[in-house]
Amino acid sequence: MTVRVQTEDFDLSTEIAALRAEDPKVGAVVAFVGTVRDLNDGEDVAAMELEHYPGMTEKALEAIVDAAKQRWAGCKVLIVHRVGKLLPRDQIVLAAATSPHRHFAFEACAFVMDYLKTQAPFWKKETTPSGERWVDARVSDDAALARWGVAAGNATPSDE
Repeated sequence: MTVRVQTEDFDLSTEIAALRAEDPKVGAVVAFVGTVRDLNDGEDVAAMELEHYPGMTEKALEAIVDAAKQRWAGCKVLIVHRVGKLLPRDQIVLAAATSPHRHFAFEACAFVMDYLKTQAPFWKKETTPSGERWVDARVSDDAALARWGVAAGNATPSDE
């Protein structure tokens, strides 16, 4: 399985071992783990709640994995994304890529995260001292995806 959406935490070592299993061509593994920050946009964050549409979200993540595999033949990709209420320092997402060569693994992992940040149907709500607020799309995330030749257009310039 290359895509999972779950409430429970994940173990990086276990996930990487499973991704590498029985593939002697793996010469590199690159993993990114995103965590909940305790500060965003200059305000303390006590918690973050992630929502998604079951079924639709998994299909979107699978499309991201497929796009990465088409760009970097021979790469294997894994995405594990958590939903529900998370606290600062909790793990949110794991994106990992294997490849015979490190360059392709780095590129595939970066592509997956850039694509995920703008195209995956997740909604984030932060709890701050001022109350709850939804996290908007960012122009910088759209720009990161654009470097791969993919237009997102989710954010407006006033969102930064």
